[in-house]
Amino acid sequence: MADQTQSQKEYLATAEATRAERMQWWHEARFGMFIHWGLYAQLGRHEWVMNRERIPVKEYEQLAATWKPKPRPAREWAALAKAAGMKYMVMTTKHHEGFLLWDSQMSDYNAAKCGPGRDLVREYVEAAREFGLRVGFYYSLMDWHHRDGARCAYDEKARRRFLDYTQGCVRELMSNYGKIDILWYDVSWPLSSPEAWESYEMNARARELQPELIINNRSQLPEDLGTPEEHIRAEEAGRAWEACMTFNGSWGWQPTPPEDWHSERKVLDMLRQCAAGGGNLLLNIGPLPDGSVPEIATERLTAVGKWLKKYGNVVYGPVDRVEGLEWLPTGTWTRKGNTLYFWCTRWPGKELAIGGLTEKLKSARVLPNGKPLAFTQKKDRLVISGLPASCPDKVAGVALIEMEFRKVPQQKLGAGCVLLP
Repeated sequence: MADQTQSQKEYLATAEATRAERMQWWHEARFGMFIHWGLYAQLGRHEWVMNRERIPVKEYEQLAATWKPKPRPAREWAALAKAAGMKYMVMTTKHHEGFLLWDSQMSDYNAAKCGPGRDLVREYVEAAREFGLRVGFYYSLMDWHHRDGARCAYDEKARRRFLDYTQGCVRELMSNYGKIDILWYDVSWPLSSPEAWESYEMNARARELQPELIINNRSQLPEDLGTPEEHIRAEEAGRAWEACMTFNGSWGWQPTPPEDWHSERKVLDMLRQCAAGGGNLLLNIGPLPDGSVPEIATERLTAVGKWLKKYGNVVYGPVDRVEGLEWLPTGTWTRKGNTLYFWCTRWPGKELAIGGLTEKLKSARVLPNGKPLAFTQKKDRLVISGLPASCPDKVAGVALIEMEFRKVPQQKLGAGCVLLP
């Protein structure tokens, strides 16, 4: 990265100074819905189909006239997100294919002037707000349709034209739909620096239009949060992060067998991993061409929502990073202060034994409203008794045991075994 100018330094300092206040709701939200929807849905072969199959631009453009979504499908997405316990949504306003889902003055290759005949972004925003969800816009910097989308890397005039187009699109998105909460960039190909992309200036203008905006790290600036994709890995302590995950291995609509879809147990485990690392989970749905949500996604997200309605206070709001605790065959942890929550995914029966904890347990109970449990704790072995004989959670087989300790415990097990006296 080139040496920063004074204006660039000032921009970064201002963003940092306002970050905690801007992101408070986001940190407490924990769970969001990603929506990948575009022309590629009609082909049903992944959102990279234009690139992977080398479909010529002129041939691919014909999809714009044939796309006829049903009326207001975004209400279905928003209703599902609400039922699933999600707190915000992020939709693809333009994916790599270059088709704009809003009524744009920057290009006629958009949903209002082509097949859909209406502003799909506006419908999405209205639906999210109707269901009380925060609004995020995904915008791909890479563009396979624009004539300068690749040429901009070696032709300065092409770069200027492409940046004017890109900045104009971002300006429209930030100007035309009221308050926007998240700007989620993707794939900064082919330019190789934030200076080449003019990211400082573009993001500064976006923040002028949307002072409370949260911006991700994919315009080649760190900005507000990291975005590990298709894996869950916490950023360094103090750095916000959000794991963006597909539901079935494809972002866009693609028919896949049921076993390729994450189960409700797997979704909950991903959510737990994110919470344990102080991050968020952004889980994708790829609507069908007409905008319908795949039935299997609806079924499994509805189950996740039922579970969160019962146990959501463990996930939402301020959480602490889980550090210094080892794996157990019966489950794993999240934490809020000195209170640890054991996500029991393999129910042990009437007793739960945990080894290696370094601090004294004060109390334990089965959530959401269980009575205090009896326990014994000798040296490095804790045994909690009085549990139900079978797992009390009938939604996903993931029960929670709340344990309050005198201090935040560590766990020291290793691979060896020490015989107790």
